[in-house]
Amino acid sequence: MSKVLIIGAGGIGQVVTHKCAQRPDIFTEITLASRTLAKCDAIAAQLAIPIRTAQVDADNVPELVTLIRVLQPKLVINVALPYQDLHIMDACLETGVDYLDTANYEPLDLAKFEYSWQWAYQERFRAKGLMALLGSGFDPGVTNVYTALAAKKYLDLVEEIDIIDANAGSHGHPFATNFNPEINIREVTAMCRHWEDGRFVESQPLATKRTFDFPQGLGPMNIYRLYHEEMESLVKHLPSIKKAQFWMTFSDNYLKHLEVLQNVGMTRIDEVEFQGQKIVPIRFLKALLPDPGSLGPLTKGKTCIGVIARGLKEGKRKQVYIYNICDHQECYREVGSQAISYTTGVPAVVGAIMMLSGKWRAPGVWNMEQFDPEPFLEVLDIMGLSTNVVEGGEWPEL
Repeated sequence: MSKVLIIGAGGIGQVVTHKCAQRPDIFTEITLASRTLAKCDAIAAQLAIPIRTAQVDADNVPELVTLIRVLQPKLVINVALPYQDLHIMDACLETGVDYLDTANYEPLDLAKFEYSWQWAYQERFRAKGLMALLGSGFDPGVTNVYTALAAKKYLDLVEEIDIIDANAGSHGHPFATNFNPEINIREVTAMCRHWEDGRFVESQPLATKRTFDFPQGLGPMNIYRLYHEEMESLVKHLPSIKKAQFWMTFSDNYLKHLEVLQNVGMTRIDEVEFQGQKIVPIRFLKALLPDPGSLGPLTKGKTCIGVIARGLKEGKRKQVYIYNICDHQECYREVGSQAISYTTGVPAVVGAIMMLSGKWRAPGVWNMEQFDPEPFLEVLDIMGLSTNVVEGGEWPEL
C-alpha cells in the first residue's frame, strides 16, 4: 500500500520495524534510518523480508529532506529522540509527507515537555493537506485511546481519570532504565503536575505515593504520581475532565539509586567543566548505564498500563478500568525486545496503519483521543496488545 520511513534504531525502532515487516499488505517498502547505520543494519538482519537502511542525522533538516525526497515515503514514523521532533516535522512539511511520533517535543537544554511547540504546527500541516499524529505510543497513545473509548462507550461524561503504569518486570541490574536513560531520568525528576478544578497543580516529583492492587495476579504495588504529557491533551480535548493524574510504579531500589544520583549531580542537564572539556552529567551517566536494548533477554515479568475513568452514565456515578497486560519474555521471543519497547512500538505501527488506511485521516496536527478509538483498538489487538475492560468494581479513588 505505502512506503514508510522509520527514523530511530533504538529498542522502539526495532519493534516498529519488526511489526511493519509483519504487515506487507500495508507497508510495501520499509526504510530504517538512524545516525548509526550499523544499528539499522543489525535490525534489518533480524527480519525475514528485505528492508532498506540509511544513515541520517535527525538534527539536520536539509539531510532529512534529501533522504525523504530520495525515498518518497507516504509516512515518516519518528521514534528518534524527543529533541528531534520539530526537525523531523520541518522536513515533512518541506517534502509534503505525513508525520507520526510517540512522544512530544522536549528542548535539549530544558527539562520540560509539552505539546505547545507541536500544536503550533497545526495551520502549516493543514494548509499543505498533511497529517501529523502525535504521541502514538502507549502512554501517551493507547492511554489517550482508552480515555476516548470510555467517553464513547462507557460514560456519558468523563470527570476523572487516573492513568496507571506498572512495570512488574525485573532485569537483574542494580540500576537500569527500560528506555533511553536520559529521557527516563529527565521525565521522572521533573516537577509533578496534575489537573484539578480547571488548572494544573504543581508538587514535588514522586512525593505522592499510593498502593494499587493490579489485576490478573500482579497484586499490590506502590505507585507514585508524576507529570505525563497525555494529561495536557486529554484535558484540552475532553473539557469535562475535572481531575487527571498519572501514576507509575518504581521499586525501592530504583528510587534509592535515583536519589543518590541526584544528590551527587549526575542527573544535571547543564554542562560542567571536566579535565578541560565540557560534559553534560546525565549524558555521561547514560554512557555508563546498561543499554535498554540489552535488557530484552534478561527482563522477566509483566507490564500493566491502563486508565481508570470515572463520571456519569445515565445520570449515575460510574467508573471503568481499561488496561493491557504485556509479558516481557513473550515480547522478546517475538521481536527481540522487552515489553517497554513493545508497548510503545506496536501502537506506533497501529497509528501508521490508521493513517495509511484512511481510517484516521484529517489534515493538521492531532492527538490520539481526537479520533474514533474502536478501529485503532481492533487492530491493536490483532497486532499483539489486547484490551481488558472492567466496569464498576471497587478500584480506589487515588
